Amino acid sequence: MGVGPTAKETMIIETRAVAPLFKNGFVLGCEETREAVLIDPGDEVEALLAFGVERGLAIRHILLTHAHIDHITGVAAAKRALDAPIYLHREDLFLYENAVRQGEMFGLRVDAPPPVDVFYSPGQAIAFGTYDARPHHTPGHCPGGVCLQVGKRHEDGKRLFVGDTLFAGSIGRTDLPGGDYATLMHSIRTVLFAFGDDAEVYPGHGPTTTIGQERRTNPFLLEAGG
Repeated sequence: MGVGPTAKETMIIETRAVAPLFKNGFVLGCEETREAVLIDPGDEVEALLAFGVERGLAIRHILLTHAHIDHITGVAAAKRALDAPIYLHREDLFLYENAVRQGEMFGLRVDAPPPVDVFYSPGQAIAFGTYDARPHHTPGHCPGGVCLQVGKRHEDGKRLFVGDTLFAGSIGRTDLPGGDYATLMHSIRTVLFAFGDDAEVYPGHGPTTTIGQERRTNPFLLEAGG
């Protein structure tokens, strides 16, 4: 009896979160070339790096959605292990360069991260294998927050890695330095909603959701007339 066709492979996605802050870090890998990116390495960085080794991935870029402390505590370890370029929006550089002080605010000892190698620019496409990650500026939670739109090259990517801009059933806090509620809501409505209801949302904390789910049910967006 013949064997039927195998299911089509899709992009490799690994998510890890550990105590005490349970912040999501991600490894995304091309199923064809095994090239990959690392997104927001925090306290879970060793598990993400180990996953990359186990799956034979070559991690080419370290991509940061923003520079709050829980999203950058693993950057130094990632840089040592990978010697890959670190990407950040320029408007969050003040947070990144004050990582030690940020940690002190939360009672954490944090080593100063290595210098940023690349600042995101409009229209930029960061390649890994047959995929691109495209940054879109989404300020509000902090000045330099970005959404990373990921998809096959020359296609309209529908996977959004949004940092702390939007969560399943919630939105990012705006009471930290550089936060602004009106700016955050504008980013959600004009940037994230524009990707369409079927776009998948991978937040910095909590479970995956979709733009449509949040548009229909997120109480913070409904209350604000989202």
